[in-house]
Amino acid sequence: MKIKNAFVRTDKPAGEVWVWLTGLGLAIGLFMILFLLAIIAWNGFNYFWPKKVVEITLSEEDGYLFRGGPTVAGVITQERGMIVENLAPNQGYLLDQATDNPDYLREIQLYTGNRDVYGQTFAYLNKGKIESIEQPKGILMVERLEWGNAILFPRKLVFADGTEVSVEDPEFDQVLRRELSVVRERRSVLDELERRQMGRINLRIDRARNELRYFNSLPVLSERQASERADYQDRIERLNAELQPLLDESDRLRAKQQQVTFHFVLPDGAERSQPMGDVVNFYYPNAMSVFDRWSWFFFKIWEFLTDYPREANTEGGIFPALFGTLVMTILMSLAVTPFGVLAAVYLREYAKQGPLVSAVRISINNLAGVPAIVFGVFGLGFFIHVVGAQIDNWFFPRMVAINTPVFGTGGILWASLTLALMTVPVVIVATEEALAAVPRGVREGSLACGASKWQTIQRLVLPASSPGILTGLILAMARGAGEVAPLLLVGVMALAPSLPVDDLFPFIHLDRKFMHLGFHIYIVALQSPDTEATKPLVFASTLVLIMLVVVLNLTAILIRNHLRKKYMSSTF
Repeated sequence: MKIKNAFVRTDKPAGEVWVWLTGLGLAIGLFMILFLLAIIAWNGFNYFWPKKVVEITLSEEDGYLFRGGPTVAGVITQERGMIVENLAPNQGYLLDQATDNPDYLREIQLYTGNRDVYGQTFAYLNKGKIESIEQPKGILMVERLEWGNAILFPRKLVFADGTEVSVEDPEFDQVLRRELSVVRERRSVLDELERRQMGRINLRIDRARNELRYFNSLPVLSERQASERADYQDRIERLNAELQPLLDESDRLRAKQQQVTFHFVLPDGAERSQPMGDVVNFYYPNAMSVFDRWSWFFFKIWEFLTDYPREANTEGGIFPALFGTLVMTILMSLAVTPFGVLAAVYLREYAKQGPLVSAVRISINNLAGVPAIVFGVFGLGFFIHVVGAQIDNWFFPRMVAINTPVFGTGGILWASLTLALMTVPVVIVATEEALAAVPRGVREGSLACGASKWQTIQRLVLPASSPGILTGLILAMARGAGEVAPLLLVGVMALAPSLPVDDLFPFIHLDRKFMHLGFHIYIVALQSPDTEATKPLVFASTLVLIMLVVVLNLTAILIRNHLRKKYMSSTF
């Protein structure tokens, strides 16, 4: 028993405190990440939830707080305390009244909508001056093509033949929903007509006009050039003749959109009207059941993901930005993987280890720390002004002659290659580590059996290290999908006229500019006329961007796990 106790240590193991500190640091980091994701998720999903509308009556009208009058309706977004130092000179009396009622130093931020009437989106109401707060059942939230949402009380529908359907009519809601369905169906037909059919013809007209501009810029035309010029003129005339019936049909449909008029009353009592063709959707926020709210919630998420933006990106959906981000990330992955893997294979398997290879590895590691905007400048200078300009000189000399570059300007191809160049160090480092982890006995056994070095790498080493290679690709996609700074110089747009894909034959137009979710978030958050009103949209777009990166990463992780099980004999 004495011998046994002689080997028992009574002092604490060295470094135990530091183990706990490192664990604490990890826990704090995870908490910060989860807390940030929780804030984004809460505010992002809250953007789609139908909120109740309140009608507030003030005890006295205060034009400084709200220009709509003593009665105002809207959605309460927040309640906050007023800063005494920021009070206007004519509001000094609030300090005296706050001694008896502290609510005089608190204000409510109310989303009022009706920006075309009030000239503002929010009202800031002194809580002490609120006389009553009610939730009227008949109030309506209307989403419009322009000027954002409207909060109103419906009165009647007036049709083109003079027929009226009043709100007192039991079938008013049914008629209103039917007319909304009609205008939405007609709007989808208009989108198909104008965005696709007319868009294709206009694209062909623009190309023919560019060719015609080239021939018109020549001082002297040969007989062949004159014949080509006449052919392009005839082509433009034929395309215009083909376009005219579509224009007439578009005008007819737009005129029909204005035939039914929706009359309503604002919360302050003002009577107004609007064509039903300008109404996107509506709902009764205070009369919805729990099932109705959840149905509306999922419907708005789907609409947000599949619709096109409106009102300078402050309304509508984000489909072009979502599509552009997805396509750019996939193209970046297709570009960065082969280059990163080949570079890593050469450095690990073929290059003679020495000072030069060590310097190359140090340079690769340092390249990962270069600011992203520097890669954007390089992409602009090399890919666009050198490579793109040379491609135009070889294949599009006529466009160069009329100063209309095709590849010599920003596009989704150059954006993808710029981000691939930015993320290639991550793939190289991860691939090298994966190659080094393959047991040496695998290589020696293959070479002993008569296989060449390349056969060994191709059939044994690369498959065994593929999970590690995919890890590098996952990190590259996670960084590249959210980058914005380089894209500002190489092809991103705030509002692209069309998707970087052909509607007639589905392939990617590598020369087209595109929209990106990260740049969309930047524009909406900092460049909108009313940044306070677009905060919920910023959170919703950020949530979609995070979910897109998660989906792409999960796909790569599933592939990696499959390969890891397949090559279980290796260290992976």
